[in-house]
Amino acid sequence: MKPTNQRDIPLYIYHARQCDPKKCTGRKLARFDLARLYDRIPRLPRSAILLDPTAEKALSPADDPRKGIIVLDCSWEEVERIFPELGKLNLEHRALPYLLAGNPVNFGRPLKLNSAEAFAAALYILGYKEQAERVLSKFNWGHSFLELNKEPLEEYATAKNSAEIVEIQSHYI
Repeated sequence: MKPTNQRDIPLYIYHARQCDPKKCTGRKLARFDLARLYDRIPRLPRSAILLDPTAEKALSPADDPRKGIIVLDCSWEEVERIFPELGKLNLEHRALPYLLAGNPVNFGRPLKLNSAEAFAAALYILGYKEQAERVLSKFNWGHSFLELNKEPLEEYATAKNSAEIVEIQSHYI
């Protein structure tokens, strides 16, 4: 467990302006100064962790998040276009393990997390639980995500590496 006086992990969002602005969790996090929006790939910070559902390695407490965490807020078509650009940034691609969405659009659906939930899951797994709770506190459904996933998140946070995350995940799939 990390000390409670730790510095927050920087959160970054590549925002392609493809979602409903009223429902966009990324924009809301930026309004509350909890994440920073980018609309151009080359401006994203280098060497950060990119939450990538196609990554071969699972996010685990062994990863170093000090350079920040990036989520992509865009369509799958956009992802395919930008992946070559992302390759130039020397990012650590990591997949989140099996979790259920707590947001009203995809409630209870596995792996259908929005940007806020993805950040919260990553922060929780990495030992930054207070920051995860702060991210979700801006949404009236935020507590649902943590309640639905309390047991797996606690287990994932105790893993030593990606292989242990995958092993723990197998109990929930």
